[in-house]
Amino acid sequence: MAMPMASTGTTRRAAAGLDAMRVLVVEDEAKQAEYLRRGLVESGGHAVDVAARGDDGLHLAMVEDYDLIVLDVMLPGLDGFGVLAALRQTSETPVLMLTARDRVEDRVRGLRMGADDYLVKPFAFSEFLARVQALLRRGGARRFDHRQPLQLADLELDPMRRRAHRAGQQIPLTAQEYSLLALLLQRQGEVLSRNELSEQLWGVNFDSDTNVVDVAIRRLRLKLDHPFDEKLLHTVRGMGYVLERR
Repeated sequence: MAMPMASTGTTRRAAAGLDAMRVLVVEDEAKQAEYLRRGLVESGGHAVDVAARGDDGLHLAMVEDYDLIVLDVMLPGLDGFGVLAALRQTSETPVLMLTARDRVEDRVRGLRMGADDYLVKPFAFSEFLARVQALLRRGGARRFDHRQPLQLADLELDPMRRRAHRAGQQIPLTAQEYSLLALLLQRQGEVLSRNELSEQLWGVNFDSDTNVVDVAIRRLRLKLDHPFDEKLLHTVRGMGYVLERR
């Protein structure tokens, strides 16, 4: 199968300016893909690659360095959920999923699998662009040096292998638990509110009244702290959560 051509990102980024980002759009509807590509280029000078098949999109995502992936759910070859599942095994690149199906189960499934945001077709380009900009800001804020492990006490996270260990024991983590732990480790000692965690990890459109953050923290705490005497993940009543030694 012929693979899609990737753009020369360095050249296009330089032409577009320092603020230009690399975006991959995986969309099989040619008109929709061109609409998104042109809008991203004209509104922000972003460098945009397009793939019409899920397997082609996954290939590009694996071999190129993108700041954001816009991923349609209904794709030939490999659907969006399949692409997302494969991607989250090795990458934390922010993913905005698009779908024509306005079903709560689909949105929840995508978010639980590691999508950062979800947008239902048809949508206004202004809303699409606002979500893209939010994800690009959050993606840049949460990036860290993938060559260096993150560590606190006997807890270590290896971003190269996407594995976490405590006292030499590997901690099995889902994609979202990995993202949550990475964020907490990057900002260890800092109290993060539920709203901030929700925005950083689950998308700007999450209702702050939902208990999704509390559930995620509880599951991570069971794996991270429950088997050990020293507790590292703490609740600061009325404020949020913090990862630190006490």
